[in-house]
Parts: sequence; C-alpha cells; structure tokens
Amino acid sequence: MRLHNLVKSEGENSPKKRLGRGRSSGHGKTSGRGGKGQTARSGSHQRPGFESGHVPFYRKIPKRGFNQARFQISWSIANVGSLEAVPAEVVDITPQVLADSGVIRADGSLLKILGDGEISRAVTVFAHKFSASAKEKIEKAGGKVVVLSDAAAQSEEAQG
Repeated sequence: MRLHNLVKSEGENSPKKRLGRGRSSGHGKTSGRGGKGQTARSGSHQRPGFESGHVPFYRKIPKRGFNQARFQISWSIANVGSLEAVPAEVVDITPQVLADSGVIRADGSLLKILGDGEISRAVTVFAHKFSASAKEKIEKAGGKVVVLSDAAAQSEEAQG
C-alpha cells in the first residue's frame, strides 16, 4: 500500500463552517455566539464548570476520593474532677468505666485526661494521654497513672 492508493472515507473532509453569512445559513446574526452578555464579547472566558452564578454541579455532587479525615484521631476528654463521678468502689478507671458512668461517650475514641478539678481518692487511671497537671494531681492523691498504647486499646475494645 502506498500513499497514492489511500482513499478518503466518506465525511472525512467537512467544509469549514462559514459564519455570519445571513440568517438563512443558520449561522448568521450572532454567528453561533448566542445572545448578548459575557459570552457574546470577544476574548470572553469562563473557567470550566462556571454556571452563571448557580451553585456549580461539581459542588452539588457527593465528594469521593482521598481525604485526610479517615486518618484523623478522635479524642475523648475527661478532667480529673470528673473522675469523682465514677462510683467509689471502682479502683481501676478505664475508658470503658468512664463511658459506663457517663463521663465520656462510648464511641471508641482515645482518652485524654486533663488537670481541671481535684480528686480526693487513690485510683488507678488508664488512659492514652495525660496532661502534666492531671498526672501530678492523680499521683498526689495516692493514685497511679497508666498510659495505654493504641494497640492495647484496640485489643481491649475487641475483647469488651
């Protein structure tokens, strides 16, 4: 096969669209540019997705794909003073005990103890993080602070 043997297929070469050649041509008057306004002007440009002041389609549809939110760590916060809400016979205060007594929500988030308030009894507090003042107040009352690791917390949730 040689170049001179090639045959053009039907519709391969279409004539150039002739604009502004009268109304009967179908492309007269506005020459395919629509009515008045921004788009009728020469050099006009709108970004892709522009919908003339409407909320664009790409903002209406649900978002999919990568998002950092799934890697975000959620924390439940409890103060040293709120540990008094746990019944007196409980010596070991775990995140589950705090959730059962209504101090924190039982949503599986990690627990941090902050130092607001006072505690009057010796308890062992299990949490993922402690503020320095919370640690000091618990130990001053004769209690003990135990830091839970994330792996230990996940296994504890699986068992309980």
